Amino acid sequence: MPPSPSSPIPTRPRWLFVDLNSYFASVEQQARPYLRGKPVIVVPLMSDHTCAIAASQEAKKFGIKTGTNVGEAKRMCPSLVLVEASHERYVEYHEKIKDEVELHWPVQVVGSIDEVGLLLDDKRANEASALDIARRIKAGLRKNVGEVITCSIGIAPNRYLAKVASDLTKPDGLEIIRLEDMPARLAHLKLTDLPGIGRRMEPRLHECKIKTFLDLWNASPAVLHQAWGGVGGERFWRHLHGGELDGDFDDMENVPPKSIGHSHVLSPEFRNPPEAMIVAQRLLLKTASRLRRAKHRANELYLSLRAENGAKGKAHMKFSPVSDSYALTKSLEVLWGRALSQLPGHRIKKIGVTLMDLESDEQPVQLDLFSMMGGSVSGDVERRNRLSKIMDDINQDFGRDSIALGFAPDLVKTFSGTKIAFTRIPDLKEFKE
Repeated sequence: MPPSPSSPIPTRPRWLFVDLNSYFASVEQQARPYLRGKPVIVVPLMSDHTCAIAASQEAKKFGIKTGTNVGEAKRMCPSLVLVEASHERYVEYHEKIKDEVELHWPVQVVGSIDEVGLLLDDKRANEASALDIARRIKAGLRKNVGEVITCSIGIAPNRYLAKVASDLTKPDGLEIIRLEDMPARLAHLKLTDLPGIGRRMEPRLHECKIKTFLDLWNASPAVLHQAWGGVGGERFWRHLHGGELDGDFDDMENVPPKSIGHSHVLSPEFRNPPEAMIVAQRLLLKTASRLRRAKHRANELYLSLRAENGAKGKAHMKFSPVSDSYALTKSLEVLWGRALSQLPGHRIKKIGVTLMDLESDEQPVQLDLFSMMGGSVSGDVERRNRLSKIMDDINQDFGRDSIALGFAPDLVKTFSGTKIAFTRIPDLKEFKE
């Protein structure tokens, strides 16, 4: 049911939202003291043709931000320092930061690699207690995690407004949003300053005669329903006005996966189909290892290809639940031919591999594996599962790609590392898969 504007809305400060400042760049400056005080950007690879995935506070003063082209960033700041991303390090610091925050108050939700939310109990749902916890978190991060690891903290009646508050002052801000101060408190914001309103949503709001924050605040839930094209509009109205909804307390680290996958943009030497197939195999093995570690099986495999000219090829296959690498590799071989046939003569620029329709590996398997493949996958299921687990253990003990299936591991070590996504924080074990 859509939220009702007449439902009770809390007015006390219930949430603290902790947002790490320039997270990737700050971690690099903490780990490498010689970078401190310098304009730094973190990049996926050392090339002028990619984009910054993070910028230090010093780099931001030159107008450089996430998404800025590296070549353009160098022109904006000739003294710019480029650092290749160290995703495992960022996850390690994420765990340290969570541990430090929880010394002061339990983390309720993990929003992303650099964001956590804290839900206060009745006793501490007051400004004095909230500010005390926030200040202790800030001091603890500097003392116990790193002197350049700073955060901006927002305090508000709900999680959404607490996140908005955390964006009001950066770096190292501490802000409170009180409902009695609304809407004047945020009247200076542009629509796109608000989480959930991007460049695509802004024109739709304009069509509904919403051009300022005050227009947005005064709009009815029905108008926002029209702008969003569904109940998302009512949800946004409820959040903006201080209310909570089911799902607001979800922790991204504890939500069961609906699918598991990996994608990769290929370097030029891997774009011919035979070499690209090696990349696809490596992505699948990494995905299968994650599937087993999550104690799941998959019922469907999806393969997507994108050529250098933008053309796309895709294929998918449904089968009885499976998790072993051998069976999945055989399926990939079939899908590769189907997808590649849609891109005749083209070099492959990007590959995506996704395992879908997941289920617990504790559920009984009733059907023969891949019966639709005419028996191409045969043999002892338990033996294949044990072999897959042995491969996982070897790679954990001796490093990723110490052993592989169907290709020489040395061919792929340059690209097989784990990356952090906006919607998922990798487990540290994944960096060895």
